[in-house]
Amino acid sequence: MNDTKIDPETSMLDTCAQHGRETLASQLLLIKDKGYDFAPQFRQMTIQLYLVGAMWRHGEELGLTMDARDHAFAALHSILIGDGMKKKAADQRIAFLRSMSRLEDGVDTLAIAIGHQATPGDAGLTTVFDEYLNEIRVRVSGALWRLYERGKKIMFIGGGAAAFVAIWSVTLFLPDSSGVAILTAGVVAAALVVIPTFLIGILIYRKKIKKTHSPTSP
Repeated sequence: MNDTKIDPETSMLDTCAQHGRETLASQLLLIKDKGYDFAPQFRQMTIQLYLVGAMWRHGEELGLTMDARDHAFAALHSILIGDGMKKKAADQRIAFLRSMSRLEDGVDTLAIAIGHQATPGDAGLTTVFDEYLNEIRVRVSGALWRLYERGKKIMFIGGGAAAFVAIWSVTLFLPDSSGVAILTAGVVAAALVVIPTFLIGILIYRKKIKKTHSPTSP
């Protein structure tokens, strides 16, 4: 009977991935009752970058033959696949996280850096989110994200309805109109809904940004 050979790098990848899962479970318990209201995309990105940092630190203790930071991204890729994500989507996600893992000057982002300093049982992820609350809260807030999602629905549904009514009206009352004229009427009607909605959204966003950065009274 032949013994099954296990690639040492694969074994270490599984070890890092398991460490990442355990870290994630412990950190999610700590932030569960914090009431953070971040946009889901930002929350997910921050957690995943933190895990990369934690697995990077763990990988450095394993005597890897490859770069521990790259190994951490590979371990996260393994976690994503294990959680049911398609390989192509996981590849794209890792590429995105790599691009977001460093600032313009090459320094690791906050989530990666604090993850790399993590120790078992600490509140590292809470520290990351608390830091983001102070400076860029409105830019990644759940409230703003929900406003954005509602705005998209209004523009899509309202614009489509306006275009339909305009096309129907032109076809009914001006039956001799050309196809180009009918199409133009639909586009103009849709624009009359989409553009004001978009501008209102920008005004609300700017107002929130201005309010966040305005000085507070002593």
